[in-house]
Amino acid sequence: MREVFHQSLEDVQSRLVEIADLVTIAIDRATRAFGTSDVSLAEEVIEADAIIDEKAFELDELAIEILARQQPVARDLRIVVTALRVSASLERMGDMAEHIAQLARSRFPERAIPKGLKSTFTRMGELDVEVARKLAELLRTQDLRLAEAIRDADDDIDELHLSVFEKVLGDSWKGEATATVDATLASRYHERFADHAVSVAKKVIYLATGDWAGADDESAAEPSPVI
Repeated sequence: MREVFHQSLEDVQSRLVEIADLVTIAIDRATRAFGTSDVSLAEEVIEADAIIDEKAFELDELAIEILARQQPVARDLRIVVTALRVSASLERMGDMAEHIAQLARSRFPERAIPKGLKSTFTRMGELDVEVARKLAELLRTQDLRLAEAIRDADDDIDELHLSVFEKVLGDSWKGEATATVDATLASRYHERFADHAVSVAKKVIYLATGDWAGADDESAAEPSPVI
């Protein structure tokens, strides 16, 4: 029975990695669609979000079955419960990618990125893709150095997010109301995507170290199996 239980935990981890990989594909395509007004690419992201949702639902069902059948305790219980929370964050990251793609589709054939903000959103998109890739690798390897890199990238995204607000609220901003709304929403979606990644990274750190406060430390612990 114990062997079956550990196999189930390994299945949970592999499913989390699978979802994270799908999220990485989604944000990569969404940001490219947003930057180039590629409506076909945007449609792919929107349609694929249902797959991410379904994968997250299936993982949650597996975790609930483990709780019911195996009745894990202590650290094993934390692993399963944390997997449920990580699954929810990954699903929300997929939603953020879908929202970015929807903005691109809604403004087609015009560009969704307002004038004067192209370089900012290009960089935000690059950082979000980087965050997603590092998060998938973190879930795959439990290399906690990746968690620190994710937090560093999130700080950069936060600065860019603030710069967007400063731009659209500044006296020199000449954008129409729709452009202001698009810029504000798109910036928020990029920022929230990274925030969810940081939340997942903190949970992985907690499982590896047993110290929630340590999840905010600058130093990373040595890699160890966590999920």
